[in-house]
Amino acid sequence: MTQWYYNRKTGEVEEGPQSLGSDRDGPFDSREDAARAPQIIAERARKWAAEDALDDR
Repeated sequence: MTQWYYNRKTGEVEEGPQSLGSDRDGPFDSREDAARAPQIIAERARKWAAEDALDDR
């Protein structure tokens, strides 16, 4: 199964790990998900922050 990555440095989608691990996000199951990596990561961060806020009550 092919894994896809989003390179934060270049903004490009990569098939398989091609760049430094510190420059990429993933793996993702599809090219489309890798292309949406910044949005997916922001959504997850908001969700985790909301969960943490609930835990702190």
